Amino acid sequence: MIAYFLLVHRFPEQFKRMFQAIYAPGNIYLIHIDRNSGKALAQELEAFLAPYQGVEILPARRVLWGGYSLVEAELRGMRRLLEMDAGWTHFINLSGQDFPLKSQGYIRDYLSAHPNTQFMRCADQLAIRPDTMNRVSHLFIEVFRRIFRTRIARAFPRGATPFIGTQWKVVSRRFCEFACHDPLTARFKRFYKRSFIADEGFFQTLLMNGFPQGDVVDDDLRTIDWVPDGDIKLRPRTFTRRDATRLTLSPDLFARKFDMNEDREIFDLLEHHLASSAASNFNPLGDRCVVERGMTIARTSSGMGDSVSAG
Repeated sequence: MIAYFLLVHRFPEQFKRMFQAIYAPGNIYLIHIDRNSGKALAQELEAFLAPYQGVEILPARRVLWGGYSLVEAELRGMRRLLEMDAGWTHFINLSGQDFPLKSQGYIRDYLSAHPNTQFMRCADQLAIRPDTMNRVSHLFIEVFRRIFRTRIARAFPRGATPFIGTQWKVVSRRFCEFACHDPLTARFKRFYKRSFIADEGFFQTLLMNGFPQGDVVDDDLRTIDWVPDGDIKLRPRTFTRRDATRLTLSPDLFARKFDMNEDREIFDLLEHHLASSAASNFNPLGDRCVVERGMTIARTSSGMGDSVSAG
């Protein structure tokens, strides 16, 4: 069983198509609707979701891009999903602008083949992304819905290594239990509350500085094209029907991002693809997730990690 956590802040019709594409009886689904999006969106989605079993809406709170509120929303989501059902084995987070590339049967079989593996983009922040260390090197504060960096420098938690990646992940139930309830995580929660873009580093740092079980694959199982975008160094390019062949041939489970206002046809093409054998039949002999999809991150005995190529 899979537990989905869905973050939605706009495009209700697009969300509905995505939800119908990932819905399967037996899974559970928790939806977070950004309170900044207004009551109309929340009411429309509540009415749409009402007939579905195993679905719940998380009480709304405002989310600020770059702030710790994104991490807190996900921790709230993990805690609630753990309470909702004791049977699920994997947690997947998606935005309302994502779309599956594989059927739910395929995804369940894939995750069953990797029961103790955490799929998350994960890199040593100082060694690989030193340009982002300013996110954690100083104290940040939120004032009037804006985030400001102070002049107060601070050291990273003693004995730990900062890691960085993306917000997106496929992780085990045990990792969610660890992130939500283990006392070892408390110091990282305190630290990242005063950082910038915590959602791209907090969970990676937890994973590589204390979580004891399973393997880590440096991959979020998403097809994403990162392109330059002004002051924001990279943003995900919007996929259109011109990308259909690439997406249907992708080994990934999901893709992002999509915009129905820009191109509706890509949704028709992907929905047709999901009914095909290529999207439905997982072949363990063809599974190349570790060798060709990324790197396995090995831990030292201290719990601090190094990235080593699996191939």
